[in-house]
Order: sequence, then structure tokens, then C-alpha cells
Amino acid sequence: MTEELPAGPAPESASRPIDRDDLSTLTAARQIVVDDHMFTASGLPGTFRLQLFTAPGARPVAVATQIGGQEGMGLMNGAESYAGAVWRRHCPDEDLPPVWVEWQLWPEGDSMASRFRHVVFAGADRCRPSGPRWRTITHEQLQDLVGAPVATDRGAGYVPRPAEPEPQLVFEKFAVTRLARPRPFREPECMPTGVPWWRRWTRQLLPRRAARVCCWYHGGDWHRVNEMALQVLRDARAQVVEAEAMQEFSVKYAASAGATDWETTALATLFSTCDAIQPDSEGGYINGQHRSQAMLEAGVPSTVVLRHVYDA
Repeated sequence: MTEELPAGPAPESASRPIDRDDLSTLTAARQIVVDDHMFTASGLPGTFRLQLFTAPGARPVAVATQIGGQEGMGLMNGAESYAGAVWRRHCPDEDLPPVWVEWQLWPEGDSMASRFRHVVFAGADRCRPSGPRWRTITHEQLQDLVGAPVATDRGAGYVPRPAEPEPQLVFEKFAVTRLARPRPFREPECMPTGVPWWRRWTRQLLPRRAARVCCWYHGGDWHRVNEMALQVLRDARAQVVEAEAMQEFSVKYAASAGATDWETTALATLFSTCDAIQPDSEGGYINGQHRSQAMLEAGVPSTVVLRHVYDA
């Protein structure tokens, strides 16, 4: 059996997913035909290692491996673009996209767990898969699926990006009503594009705290999470905690406060140097649109954002 991940909004789709829940229907004795340690394509916002497995009469299986926060857009945010690029380049004659599996490697010490995830697309329009959902699978299940060994490292051909000037990472309190208007991609019915100004102010007067079952982002009380986040920020400043240690610091605080698993995960994302809410310099987002939208809808007063401050 596979486990469905609460890691993103569930796209609305009238069609059934391309890949069924039972991976045994896709199992075949495949051979690896591509092992590209630095796959990229024109217009792609990142790089990853591509292992492509094929067998006569069976759908190709593509395994994408990427180091989180170091290769451009992450595998989750880029799932449609990355899978579509592999489809166009390596199996353009296939009617369906390759079975897509992600292996996001996180830096040592990060609370995010590295795990294989099978991405189930709801539909596809000629090399453009859409509506992704994520399901965890084990390494053993993956090797059974492809019928061959699957490498779990980034590969000897990995070329790190040139070092950029190191900014000072600063977490700070930020009024939710000042956040830019989110434009969530993969828009489900529960998260339409943006939150009008009048609605964000109305929600400040009539806040919502109840959880919903539609998606992970609506799955808990963002008011409580941000109350904890602001206390974590105050405590961390008093104890002079470095930005890179804030996520671990916040998880320890959540445990002491009796937080639920959802609250602990949500709090940890706010203090992740890879995954925090980051407004950009042009009034948009580097990261965090879905969480920002959920907070705006709930009427949360203040949250924590991450700033990159460069020396003048």
C-alpha cells in the first residue's frame, strides 16, 4: 500500500488519475536507459539527476533526484515542468507521461525527511502533465516497480552551482494583511487564486480557526501555529539562536507546548531556511503562497517570514 502525503493542495480534476493506487499494475522488468546526473532543459528552473527505466510494452519510469535548496526550483514545485521536459526529450511517442518518482535530498540536519514519492498526475495534454498528487513509496517498492536497482545518491556528475554572496538570514514578524496577493498554482476549488483586499480585512474581524479536510494547508489552526511562531521568535532572539538552528529550536518548542503533528510540521516550515515564507523584492513571493493564502483566509494577524539581507 502507498501512503498519501498531505504535501500540497489537491487539484480539482474531473478525470481519474493517470496512475492508479496499485503500483503492481505498472510493475515490469525494466532496464535503465538514461542516467543523466545533471538533467535540465531550456526554460527549466532547476537541475536534477534523471534515471529512466524502460521495458517493451511498459510505461517508462523516471526517477528524479535533487538536493533541496541547491538546484533551483524543488521537485515538488516543478513536478509538471520537470516531468513534461523528460517526456518531451526521452519518450515523446508515449501517450502518457513516464511514471514519475521524486527523491528530494535535504541537507544534513534539516527536519524534512528524504523519501521516495510517486507523483500521480490527474491528466496530461501532450507532454504537459497536470494535477499532481504525492504518495510515499519505499525504496523496495520502487525497485519492485522498475525491476532494477535504483541509485539513491546525487551522482558523481553532480556540479554544484557557483557560490553566490552569502546573505544574512533573518526571521522576522510580519503582518499577514501586508503579504502580497497569493496566486497559488495547481489551484483546487478550496484555494482559488488570490485573496481580495476586502476579504483579508473581513477575516481579521471574523477569524476562522477550524481545520478542513480539503488539503494539508487547510488542515489545522494557523492561529495557534503563529502564536507559537511568534513566541519561538522572541525566545530565539533572547537566546541568540542562529537562523540555521531555528527550525530545530521551533520543533523542540512545539514538543514542549503539546503541539499536534500538523502544528509541529507547520511551525517547522515557517522556520526552515529552505521552505519559509519569503516575500520577494517585487511584491510577490519566493516561497510560501499556499500557506499565506490559508493564513489570509483564516484571518491570522501576524506570521514569521524569512529575509535575505546582503551587506551593502
